[in-house]
Amino acid sequence: MNDIPATVAVTGMNAKPDNPGPGVAVARCIRESPEFSGKIVGLGYDALDPGLYLKQYCDSGHLLPYPSTGDEALLNALKILNERENIDVLIPCLDAELPGIVRLRPLIEEMGIKVFLPTPEQLRLRNKDRLTELAQLAGIQCPDIKSVTHAGFFYKCQDEGWSYPLVVKGLFYDAKIAYTADEAADAFRHIAAEWGYPVLVQQMVKGEEYNLTAVGDGHGNMLGEVMMKKMAVTDKGKAWSGVSIFDQALYDASAALVKAIQWRGPLEVEVMRDKHGQYQLIEINPRFPAWI
Repeated sequence: MNDIPATVAVTGMNAKPDNPGPGVAVARCIRESPEFSGKIVGLGYDALDPGLYLKQYCDSGHLLPYPSTGDEALLNALKILNERENIDVLIPCLDAELPGIVRLRPLIEEMGIKVFLPTPEQLRLRNKDRLTELAQLAGIQCPDIKSVTHAGFFYKCQDEGWSYPLVVKGLFYDAKIAYTADEAADAFRHIAAEWGYPVLVQQMVKGEEYNLTAVGDGHGNMLGEVMMKKMAVTDKGKAWSGVSIFDQALYDASAALVKAIQWRGPLEVEVMRDKHGQYQLIEINPRFPAWI
């Protein structure tokens, strides 16, 4: 086997029990690879992020400025970090940090740090409010989804063909199931206050949830795919337990999606198999999942 002595920086070292970041899991996968003999640098946004202190996975830990502070702050932090750690590869694991890192990719790579991420247009394509478009490219179905800017929508949505229960989602994070207009309005206000606008509403699909994670090579090929079926979830819908599977229909739909948009970098495809046995595309995330 090839020996890989690279220094790899991994973000997302937070580990809330009900919504952990993917960083610890990604670092573990790298560390446990028999081909890797390098160094792992954990990156977080809070000094209490537990992954920063797991020495079996991270050789060192550092803090980054929050994405809301802007591109210049991130670039300056990476310059200082690179002078200390001599980073070869950066793997961002959180949705909110990806737009900035994608924009800064040419400048980051000028430092000698390699990143393997989607283009800005690919990143926009997988936004939750464009899910229907992506489902058509993948050749699978998708529940109705809509951007909402005021809570009054939930009291008249049934006149527009919507029915409860609904899933109220933030553009980047958080999702709440609402069974009544009051619950939906409360979820809307909570998500908008924490994550901003727009807030999305999606018709809930009942069934079994399946996930696939892989890497797109940027030329239409899907590499290293891993699939799982969720067996238990948290109140936020996050996987609490699951079982590894292989499902040809899920593989084919994901491969078609990667090929259609020439996806570059990690991704996670979330689908629900409804009572008719049909897959419904629920979400596409442009990074590795925490369950990996």
